[in-house]
Amino acid sequence: MTGQARQRSADSATAQGGHASLKCRLGRSDLRAVPEVRRALRELLAQWGKPGRSEVAELLTSEIVTNALVHTEYDAVLTATVEPERLRVEVRDYTNRRPRARVPHADDGTRTNGRGLMLVQSLADAWGIRPYGSGKVVWFELDSGPA
Repeated sequence: MTGQARQRSADSATAQGGHASLKCRLGRSDLRAVPEVRRALRELLAQWGKPGRSEVAELLTSEIVTNALVHTEYDAVLTATVEPERLRVEVRDYTNRRPRARVPHADDGTRTNGRGLMLVQSLADAWGIRPYGSGKVVWFELDSGPA
């Protein structure tokens, strides 16, 4: 991994009794971390054996990581936990400002940004935002059922 995302160490991708986890520190505004996080998540999810769900997990992870890197002025921390029946991904940042889902309008034309939380809302089995210290955590869960 390049940039701040490389701080993910072998110790941070662990497997213990039926679940595995991944933890990455993401550097402020380092959008190169997004494909790196997707790759690390893909490796983690290979043992989950839910290909359709894994693709959705990568997409949703990209969205919440990108939001944290673009809309805050600090680092962020990603934690992903895989259990036999579910995946939980959390991105913690150090800004209290809560993200807002935007409803696209017809006059947006070809504009593609601003729709990430709508994807999370529509594709995740559960999701939310909770305060955490001097910031917040945006999280989602996917059950292991069909995509």
